[in-house]
Amino acid sequence: MFKHVLIATDGSQLSESAALNAVQLAKSISARLTAVTVSTPFHVFATDAVMVTDTEDVYKKDCDRRAAKYLGVIENAAKSAGLTFEGIHVFRDHPYAAIIDTADKKGCDAICMASHGRRGMAALVLGSETTKVLTHSKIPVVVWR
Repeated sequence: MFKHVLIATDGSQLSESAALNAVQLAKSISARLTAVTVSTPFHVFATDAVMVTDTEDVYKKDCDRRAAKYLGVIENAAKSAGLTFEGIHVFRDHPYAAIIDTADKKGCDAICMASHGRRGMAALVLGSETTKVLTHSKIPVVVWR
């Protein structure tokens, strides 16, 4: 079975629920856990309200704070389950690519994630990050609804 599971989270309620289920899966098979959350890099011109901040430094600090919160939920669950855990925050324009690259770099043999996140209209037009991970990943992907 799986020995090293990557959990992808965007901090949404569904993502958090999927992550907690993934922790239980990892515990049941005695797997190591790595979690990743991806932030979009700062752009001077942006339509994302989260990115409209004073400076790039303020934006980065806000992203780091959110990432620590998202990863902290999984870290606490992993520690309670007695599992080895590593949390990673990545800045990348395409979250699906960052998720797959992180799984590859860390030697993960499965990716766990929610069926959809909180991307709104962009997900409808461009397709969800989960769909992109499913399409491009060479390792198994476990999806929770």
